[in-house]
Amino acid sequence: MFLPALMNHGNSEQQAEWISRAWNCNIIGTYAQTELGHGTFIRGLETTATYDPSTKEFAVHSPTITAYKWWPGGLGHTANYAIVIAQLYSLGKCHGIHPFIVQLRDEETHKPMKGITIGEIGNKVGMNTVNNGFLGFDKVRIPLKNMLMRNAKVLENGEFIKPKSSVLTYGTMMFVRVVICKDMVSYLSKAVTIAMRYSLVRRQSPIDPKEPEPKIIEHVTQQMKIFPAIVKVIVFKLTAEYLWEMYNQVTNELDKGNLERLPELHALACCLKAVVTNEATQGVQTCRLACGGHGYLNSAGFNDIYGSVTAAQTYEGENTVLFLQTSRYLIKAWSQALNGEKLTPTVEYLKRYVNRSQRDVWDGSPRGVLQALQATAAGKIALAFKHLEERKKRVSPEQAANLTGIELANAAEVHCQQFLLQSAIETLEGSLKNVSPAMAVVFRDILELFSVDLAIRSLGNLLQ
Repeated sequence: MFLPALMNHGNSEQQAEWISRAWNCNIIGTYAQTELGHGTFIRGLETTATYDPSTKEFAVHSPTITAYKWWPGGLGHTANYAIVIAQLYSLGKCHGIHPFIVQLRDEETHKPMKGITIGEIGNKVGMNTVNNGFLGFDKVRIPLKNMLMRNAKVLENGEFIKPKSSVLTYGTMMFVRVVICKDMVSYLSKAVTIAMRYSLVRRQSPIDPKEPEPKIIEHVTQQMKIFPAIVKVIVFKLTAEYLWEMYNQVTNELDKGNLERLPELHALACCLKAVVTNEATQGVQTCRLACGGHGYLNSAGFNDIYGSVTAAQTYEGENTVLFLQTSRYLIKAWSQALNGEKLTPTVEYLKRYVNRSQRDVWDGSPRGVLQALQATAAGKIALAFKHLEERKKRVSPEQAANLTGIELANAAEVHCQQFLLQSAIETLEGSLKNVSPAMAVVFRDILELFSVDLAIRSLGNLLQ
């Protein structure tokens, strides 16, 4: 995250000074955002960076124990620099969170710099090769130029120049959420490979008493554990690549000053990160169980994989909170649909479900399941919107959002599921002309299995 943060938030001079050093590992950097007391609620961070015009320096400070940075990778033993996210104070005013470069350890001796308290937080469920650390500051002085100033800046006299959009501050998190989706594909593909290889050599429980014990993959119950996980790998990979392309497009648009699709990317990256990490964690567990007792051995490999995927359910945004972030975008989109306004591509389907009086009849094809999921997502969004507006008449908007939280999170999850299926249909069906007839059959099987498995697991929502 150190390099992406430099690229997203550093101006050209700062990039020239820092990126080559970091790229060549002449310095080892980390990204210090989450604190002991605050993680997903970024605006609640307590670390401060107070500008002093007389010295043209910031004083970076941890006012409480809960303000200590907590979790940054490589911080415990390795990193000698960090991009620190802190509340910016200048001329007596707080200007919200902004990124700063702070040296943590001496480049030669590797000892902590003056005012730096640093160490490792201890063993975790998994990923124990990453020395996650804690970090406290006691009025650590850094020069003005160490504030990353691509989007916002402080002038020498202390005047604050605000960014075009406050969302630009979260660019690094969006990048990492996109990367997480790609990582989950890698982890789940390892798990399904292990489970499938095991299923092709392990023999157990004769189907016909007169026949030898079959390979366990011949049992349909085993197939229904492994085959859906295989198609999820493929669909998640296609969607992760779509999200990666979208991220690059939006980033190019940002460079030209166009912020129009930034909220859409943020909403999509949030819910996809949540759904894909949840599904990957469940998939790895299912693959482990598919290997019976042997799957419980460390040598089987599932332990390390599970430790990595389950960690992703909480880092870079706890998944429930990410669903709620997406739901805010969906509620706004539904309001726009009601008013006949233009919608962005990923929520354009909502227009079809405004002021509808008739019921659709769907078949069991992938497109039929997609239409059913889109109708379900629209129904959930509409109901959440209705209840939100009703509750606003009795309580504050914030309390109303809290009371509607379960509905909002559920709506965001179904929206994400329909997007996964939609992107799979568009990509796989669009590729049928370019592959052999035999591969075309495989593509159709992948789509059918993914859509039917998704429908079966979503029966409660679909029936509702």
